[in-house]
Amino acid sequence: MEASATLALSQLPFVYLAKPNRSRAYRFWPCKRRSSQPTRLHCHKMYVPGFGEASPEAKAAKNLHNFFTYIAVRIVAAQLESYNPEAYKELMEFLDGHSLNDGDKFCAGLMRESSRHKNLALRIMEVRSVYCKEDFEWDNLKRVASKMVCESNTKLMREYVTETSPMKSESEK
Repeated sequence: MEASATLALSQLPFVYLAKPNRSRAYRFWPCKRRSSQPTRLHCHKMYVPGFGEASPEAKAAKNLHNFFTYIAVRIVAAQLESYNPEAYKELMEFLDGHSLNDGDKFCAGLMRESSRHKNLALRIMEVRSVYCKEDFEWDNLKRVASKMVCESNTKLMREYVTETSPMKSESEK
């Protein structure tokens, strides 16, 4: 059984530096390894509270998994539309009654609908796997996500400063 340590808020280590060091991220919460291994304190990763057993990366992976199912359904539907209109119609009818929020639940339901639907589900799972392994640009995801966070932070800070600063508008000059 895994042992866990609980710290009172007053016992948490806070970092106060005399001179700000721009190259080092400030840590206000104890760092903890994000895995199912016994809890050990480390200071190379931030501790993210509220995720239970799964790390934020595991939660993101689950969402990506469901997104890959959505992408695979779109790809398969586009393929079927041009060469097998009957199968396309069956897939669209199934989509009308079933949510794509949970990719595995969607594929399981599609498999159990009929033997023709089972073939559609197998095709979707195959496309999902190939897309994830060969077509999805993982490096581009990291670059785009980092850029979005940086731009969003800058925009929000700029808007806040504009709203709160006592600058006179051009019409008042």
